[in-house]
Amino acid sequence: MKIKLLLDEDVHLSVAIALRKRGFDVVHVQEVERKGKTDSEQLRYAVESKRCLCSFNVKDFVMQHNEYIQNEKDHFGIIVSKQLPPGETIRKISKILLLYSPRSIKNQILFL
Repeated sequence: MKIKLLLDEDVHLSVAIALRKRGFDVVHVQEVERKGKTDSEQLRYAVESKRCLCSFNVKDFVMQHNEYIQNEKDHFGIIVSKQLPPGETIRKISKILLLYSPRSIKNQILFL
């Protein structure tokens, strides 16, 4: 089984398109009409749709991850990074999607 990914609005939409062309199951919040939602709403949506969430909003999603762990709530992984150019983002995310399984990334936070 492969990781399903949700990109938040900090990540450029072109990254989702490029990753899909490489065969990955990736959606962008803009494509599912979730642009403008809070970080906690985005993570909740990712959990409901069994998707790992990827964001350039490091601080807020590290806090979201810590809150989930503290409250013994599960999530399907969070990938965070400082803002990167689309090409580099695609390469780094692709590597994670190839190396990790849904089970191994569950409740983990990874830094690109």
